[in-house]
Amino acid sequence: MKTLSHPIRSLVTAGLIAAAGGHALAQDVVGNPDNARQKVAMCIGCHGIPGYQASFPEVHKVPMISGQNAKYIAAALTAYRQGERKHPSMRGIAGSLSDQDIADLAAFYEANGKGVPAPAAKAAPAPSAQVQALLTKGACLSCHGEGMNKPIDGSYPKVAGQHADYLYVSLKAYQVEGNAAVGRGNAIMATQARMFTPAELKQLAGYIATLPGDLRTVPQSRWR
Repeated sequence: MKTLSHPIRSLVTAGLIAAAGGHALAQDVVGNPDNARQKVAMCIGCHGIPGYQASFPEVHKVPMISGQNAKYIAAALTAYRQGERKHPSMRGIAGSLSDQDIADLAAFYEANGKGVPAPAAKAAPAPSAQVQALLTKGACLSCHGEGMNKPIDGSYPKVAGQHADYLYVSLKAYQVEGNAAVGRGNAIMATQARMFTPAELKQLAGYIATLPGDLRTVPQSRWR
């Protein structure tokens, strides 16, 4: 991985500080995945059904969160709880969670599916010249790491193999300003996302979705 330029390095440093502060309420709480088994009922109705689609702010598949970094899940849930991420359903759910609930759920989903046989490994497809230029412009690997699946810090998400339509909606959310119902507050991602047109964001999302990664949807027993 190449050395970060000064502007990107500064953004990454600021982002790590912001991410740490964003889930400071839960950072000292140790998550117990076994305890979360009594708390996931509010999650599995969307995240436990393969191919399940949400309709806000547009139709898209809900993200795969099994296998995601616990630190990132905790940061994301805290951001929803604090209103930094604006999504009515997720804010309502996160608002009902204690710090311990968040830590337990984060630990559960990081471990969820690790005992399930992984799909056959596939080689990462080479990006087109146009997509490679976009990846370089956004310095995507500088945060999300090798193959977009090994983030430099646990507060950043694994994104390889994530649903393309979800990635596209998420990237666009970082471009939104002054909307009470839609948008995400994150200094790094807002700066990065605003460098791209919607068509370019869709190209990035489409490529990232083809990469092999750890993320998956693991149906819970009641949905099997």
